[in-house]
Amino acid sequence: MPEPLLTVTDLTKHFPIRKGFFSRTVGHVRAVDGVSFSVQRGETLGLVGESGCGKTTTGRCILRLIEPTSGSVRFAGQEVVGLPRRDLRALRRRMQIVFQDPYSSLNPRKTVRSMLAEVLTVHRLASRGDVQARVSALLRQVGLSPSQAGRYPHEFSGGQRQRLGIARALSVSPELIVADEPVSALDVSIQAQIVNLLRDLQRDLNLTYLFIAHDLSVVEHISDRVAVMYLGKLVEVAPSAELYREPRHPYTVSLLSAIPVPDPDRPRRRIVLKGDVPSPADPPSGCRFHPRCFMAREKCATEEPLLREIAPGHLSACHFADEVPVRVAELA
Repeated sequence: MPEPLLTVTDLTKHFPIRKGFFSRTVGHVRAVDGVSFSVQRGETLGLVGESGCGKTTTGRCILRLIEPTSGSVRFAGQEVVGLPRRDLRALRRRMQIVFQDPYSSLNPRKTVRSMLAEVLTVHRLASRGDVQARVSALLRQVGLSPSQAGRYPHEFSGGQRQRLGIARALSVSPELIVADEPVSALDVSIQAQIVNLLRDLQRDLNLTYLFIAHDLSVVEHISDRVAVMYLGKLVEVAPSAELYREPRHPYTVSLLSAIPVPDPDRPRRRIVLKGDVPSPADPPSGCRFHPRCFMAREKCATEEPLLREIAPGHLSACHFADEVPVRVAELA
């Protein structure tokens, strides 16, 4: 197998909790706590989990929009963590992000033309005479008209603004795009259009995606593999079709059970998790999911499970991963 385009090893981000007049550090929020995965060139890895599980922080640490506490991020064989700012700027041309809120990520005082032209000029990707043609080509690429280049962000709909965010990311010809919940703020019909656009762009430009989302039904349609995150840690990683067909972690099972079924006559057993998500400032001992798990045993409260391979390409951080399909069948 070729070397992955992106390799993340033991990535950690702890935010300090400060109190008192002297702002002493009294603890840490363990937003990301030892996450490891890889993404092959041309692949889409879906990163899913509940709000607050650390998936957005993971994406931003990879791009060093947030400085990691520790760990390694290798992009195309080059270490990103600790890279000097001057070298990082050149590397960022190859790694881009599409933000969740398309409106707040765009400058309301700039027209589309000036916004895209600024990126091209700063990175010296087009001469002054070629900028207009390049801007027009970018707008066509994302399904917008070049005639809209003179408009401001507030003159576009939510879906069109997200297309502008994608155009801005594409303007520097990246190899990797971190899509941070790019469709969660959009209507369902528009979500499908944006997902289809991303798939078409991946095919045409050989892009690699880290697709961050909390909606597993969206992730299913775009991801080659899916990584499930809970309270700062990965609990399951598997090929997309296999994970949806036979999940091997109780948390993944509960997430899948919450996906709406369009057929009202089809029986469906919803697994409702007990309790609230624990605080990342004080995570439970052992398995972090055990206080809410329908399969929890005494071992789960004392011994932290490792993310291990239970089938080719299928990893699970559950002591009793082999028993999950049987228990799910009993619940159905």
